Amino acid sequence: MIPFSEVAEVFAEIETRSGRLEMTDILAELFRKADSKEIGKLVYFVQGIVAPPYEGIDLGMGERFAIEAIAFSSGHSKKEVEDYYKESGDLGLTAEHFGGKKKQHALSTAEMDVHYIYSAFLKIAKTSGTGSSELKKKYLIELLNNSTPLEARFIVRFVLGRLRLGVGDPTILDALSVAKKEDKSWREPLERAYNICADMGYVSRIYYEDESQIPEFKVQPFKPLMPALAERLATPEEIIDKIGKCGVEKKYDGFRLQCHKKGNEVRLYSRKLEDMTQMFPDVVAAIRKLKKKEIIFEAEALAYNTKQQRFYPFQQTMQRRRKHGIEEASKELPLNLFCFDIMYLDEKDLTGKSYKERRKVLEKIFPEDILKLSEMALVGKPEKLEEIFKDSLGKGLEGIMAKDLNAPYTAGKRKFAWIKLKKSYGKAVDTIDGVIVGYYLGKGARAEFKFGGLLLAVYNPDRGRFETVAKIGSGFTEEEMTLLQEMLDKIKTKEPSRILDYRTEPDFWVELKYVVEVAFDDITLSPTHTCGLHDEKGYALRFPRLMSLREDKGINEVTTTKEVIEMYDLMRK
Repeated sequence: MIPFSEVAEVFAEIETRSGRLEMTDILAELFRKADSKEIGKLVYFVQGIVAPPYEGIDLGMGERFAIEAIAFSSGHSKKEVEDYYKESGDLGLTAEHFGGKKKQHALSTAEMDVHYIYSAFLKIAKTSGTGSSELKKKYLIELLNNSTPLEARFIVRFVLGRLRLGVGDPTILDALSVAKKEDKSWREPLERAYNICADMGYVSRIYYEDESQIPEFKVQPFKPLMPALAERLATPEEIIDKIGKCGVEKKYDGFRLQCHKKGNEVRLYSRKLEDMTQMFPDVVAAIRKLKKKEIIFEAEALAYNTKQQRFYPFQQTMQRRRKHGIEEASKELPLNLFCFDIMYLDEKDLTGKSYKERRKVLEKIFPEDILKLSEMALVGKPEKLEEIFKDSLGKGLEGIMAKDLNAPYTAGKRKFAWIKLKKSYGKAVDTIDGVIVGYYLGKGARAEFKFGGLLLAVYNPDRGRFETVAKIGSGFTEEEMTLLQEMLDKIKTKEPSRILDYRTEPDFWVELKYVVEVAFDDITLSPTHTCGLHDEKGYALRFPRLMSLREDKGINEVTTTKEVIEMYDLMRK
């Protein structure tokens, strides 16, 4: 049994390191001590979760209750705790401080190992209903009574969802391989298994129980796959040169859903792998009517105006994501699902089949009711691809997606199996998706909003780091400024994320949580930003402006540094 005190010491050591290799070795040493019953829980701890996102298990602890728990367990007043928190900006450090200055001590304390802590976190997460907040606080007080000051630091951060170790999934996968094999030789099969079930705790447990199962990992209903991602090219000619004759689908600006059915049970997952089933009863009913016993397929959901016979824009489709008034919304904004890929059918894993084979399977199942088959044409010439592209734009769609006919489904990967072509590559190259890493106070006419702009970053998967690419000061409506200020104020931090490289500082740093779509006029080299930094200059967006908040996207789905550099090169041609 690994004591939680050892886990806390490892976490504290990781916080002092910034190199991925160092973090890998430190984690691998911890993982070596674990057995098959502990490793999954340890992996969840490092990820800062108690279960994969699609299970919808959220610790749901607010700052107020954490402050009260720290005060109660230490014997200090709530005001003392609040004053220290204002100074430190970190409730974890605040818990550690007061944990070392307890005015009273519990009569008996339990020894906290990995199993004990995990069970306690799970109990907090699953407590619901009337009086649940007070009960959650009671459980946290018990943990803090039993903890050392260092343990208290990470317990409080964990229950608030602010662990912020700066350890990405690739580092955890490397560490798992090194722990058992002394090298990274098992990184690739572990990553593949993770990409087709999106549950690293489960994968690590199977790896420790019977590693031979990892290379044979299969897709299964109700364990969603990481969504396949697309690359981009600038012209139809480049697409045909790259993948030859291809399947071309129109790119709908909707809400991507991964749909699972087994028997009469149906589950819907967003591209962030959140369970959205309860929000789309009309979609669930349509899928339940499918004659297939087991199926996993992907579709783009768009709200449809039956009177005008046209699709609503993305932001209106997103209004269907709500917790209240669901039945009314389904009547007001009925959805059409354009089914574009299939990954599993009646106990058969189809991810290894080519796109051409998967498409044939798909065509035998759809269209049906509100479930429609996405439009697809086989194209071998740039002129034909250009024609479909222009037709797509003319219908108010985003563009097209070209798909390699021979490529398997690349779960969690950004490869040239799918290539997107969006908009005209004229004055504006495209839009990018970036994660908000900080925000600025309003000045002048904007002073009343307490919000003046955003600091944005893209992701560099080769380094496992986020890199700043733009300061955005335009494109906001007054309503958006108020909304953003309220949203970001709840997640502001005193320190930047440990996985962020920056050269410019906003008025407030924030947790990496929200993704936005941004338009721009140009990409330039700038000493201010760190995207693709070389020769003391990084790539930066010129005249960036906010287009929309992309609530459907996770932070690891944002535009990559490589894509920004490719767009810069395209503009210079």
